[in-house]
Amino acid sequence: MSFTEMWEALLPIGRDAESGGYHRFAWTPAELECRDWFRDEARRRGLAVEGDANGNLFAWWHPEGAHGPAVLTGSHLDSVPGGGAYDGPLGVVSAFAAIDLLRERGVRPGRPIGVAAFAEEEGARFGVACLGSRLLTGAIGPERARGLRDRDGRSLASVLAANGLDPERIGEDPGLLSRIGCFIELHVEQGRALREDEPVGVASAIVPHGRWRFGFAGEGNHAGTTPLTDRRDPMLPFAAMVLAARRAAVRHGTLATVGRVEVMPNGVNAIPSAVTAWLDARGPADASVRATVAEVREEARRAAREHGVAVDLAEESYTPVVGFDTALRDRLAGVLGGVPVLPTGAGHDAGILAARMPTAMLFVRNPTGVSHAPAEHAEPDDCLAGVEALAAVLDNAAAG
Repeated sequence: MSFTEMWEALLPIGRDAESGGYHRFAWTPAELECRDWFRDEARRRGLAVEGDANGNLFAWWHPEGAHGPAVLTGSHLDSVPGGGAYDGPLGVVSAFAAIDLLRERGVRPGRPIGVAAFAEEEGARFGVACLGSRLLTGAIGPERARGLRDRDGRSLASVLAANGLDPERIGEDPGLLSRIGCFIELHVEQGRALREDEPVGVASAIVPHGRWRFGFAGEGNHAGTTPLTDRRDPMLPFAAMVLAARRAAVRHGTLATVGRVEVMPNGVNAIPSAVTAWLDARGPADASVRATVAEVREEARRAAREHGVAVDLAEESYTPVVGFDTALRDRLAGVLGGVPVLPTGAGHDAGILAARMPTAMLFVRNPTGVSHAPAEHAEPDDCLAGVEALAAVLDNAAAG
């Protein structure tokens, strides 16, 4: 199948008919259908399909005579709630299309080439971004991972077991890691830094970023009969925390976002008993991100005391600044004729794998600059330019 045919086969899966956004959460029916698509495309090409103990998928091209650590490419198939079509799947579809292109040209790589679809990259279901690659590399412990729960209270362990995986076997996989020499991830640009004459760019680094969970516990009561002076309303310190996040981000030159909130009991005529909120913070340096979170935490505590509410804070994930392998980055930029090299504020599996192997990223221009939303876009010609670029760098990296 061509790039266009593969892309059109994926487009309807998990798409909301009204908003156009995607809901492909890890191990839900839509994401499982995407996994079936991955296996079908791999087998169509005669690639060996492999799933590891952590739920990651791999398809391997072992040309005759190829040996040594593989060149791995790919991305992920899951989405954020209401996300765009390109974030993740573009890298997987482009990987298969790039292999097709190399084969059509008679290229015989000296090293195996693999295509990956990493599990729960967005963290939309279990709260930890890049969960599959974190488990593979040992960046998160198996015990903690098994206890992660989704919004319905289901643990990761139970979901894995329901999908034929043994939760006792999850964790770092040195054997698999030793088979991979480098990882090159193609991704839609998340922002709008590439100009009209620049359909493809190379990543220089991923800025520090993390997620923190704030829990505010108050007292539920009747909205119409409880005097203001008798209330222990957790919504008030939560509101203070949101405003503090904006002020702290401005002060420290970072980005801070509260994009998910859960309220109990979530009734119009009931004072909430509890509010749980998640803070996403990112910035140019570890110190500025940490300072932002510390300021938000102190304001949350102050406001909680004022309103008789308890508050706790948990760091769910944190990734310090990740500089991609300089030699590999420069090699890719050189192969592509000196394309732009730019940093990204978004996290990726390539950033997690960077701790264990040389990694690099290619970006395909996004004319809207929108990501994690339906308006996320890449022009067809730019997507094909991305496939050409990926094929070129895979050919170079796998030459032997």
